[in-house]
Amino acid sequence: MTNQYNTVLYTGVTNDLKRRVYQHKVGLGGRFTSKYRVTKLVYYEVFDSPLEAIRREKQIKGGSRQKKIALVNSMNSAWRDLYEDL
Repeated sequence: MTNQYNTVLYTGVTNDLKRRVYQHKVGLGGRFTSKYRVTKLVYYEVFDSPLEAIRREKQIKGGSRQKKIALVNSMNSAWRDLYEDL
């Protein structure tokens, strides 16, 4: 997820993506996402197990900003909000 200007990148895990993105949009996200107004879903992956999802989250979080940008660009080069597509 990112903010309006695509300057902040946030990675997280949830079992209900649509609900969690909605929470971010209405200001019910965590402290970081509220402070930086992280409300735009620009990339996501779906996994069969929570363990796989957490493993991937850690991998993404451990990567450089440039790798995260490339990941978003690979799926959503316009960086449009994918929330309505869920």
